[in-house]
Amino acid sequence: MARANRRIAMAVCGGVMLMVGAAYAAVPLYEVFCKVTGYGGTTQRADTATGEIIDRKITVRFDGNVNAALPWGFKPKVHAVTLRMGETAQMAYLATNKGPAATVGTSVFNVTPFAAGAYFNKIECFCFTEQPLKAGETVEMPVLFFIDPDMDKDEHLKDIKEITLSYTFFPAETPETPVAARGTAEGTQNQL
Repeated sequence: MARANRRIAMAVCGGVMLMVGAAYAAVPLYEVFCKVTGYGGTTQRADTATGEIIDRKITVRFDGNVNAALPWGFKPKVHAVTLRMGETAQMAYLATNKGPAATVGTSVFNVTPFAAGAYFNKIECFCFTEQPLKAGETVEMPVLFFIDPDMDKDEHLKDIKEITLSYTFFPAETPETPVAARGTAEGTQNQL
């Protein structure tokens, strides 16, 4: 009887440890899954464009939002651009700290339709790092991207003519680099 109770106790403890481990691993595994598949509109990260450009054109619309806890203004300089698949494009957003103190923001992003995320590739983006802004400071935040020509081969996306790239800025919970430590040199806020 004591032996059976020990087995049950060990099985229960093992199950609890397995569930705790799964809970800790869930978020990083989900992030990896989203990056690989583009699930939920997660974009891809690329070092360079594929080099292949096809004639199919697509319009990319840009959207910018700010969480109410961050006293910033944030908007795209251009609201839309039309390009051929595989062609690299650069555009920028403008961010202004409207608050009385320096702040640091971090952005989340997605594309719609969500399935297009697997083909939307960013080469450079302000979203890869935290963005510090001094009080009253306005900066230009560039994005360099391309749409993978393989999207043209995806039967589910054959009729897609527009993609929307959307960013939302939130205050950084624990900024990596305090704004005061940035220095006063121009352009340091846009390091990618």
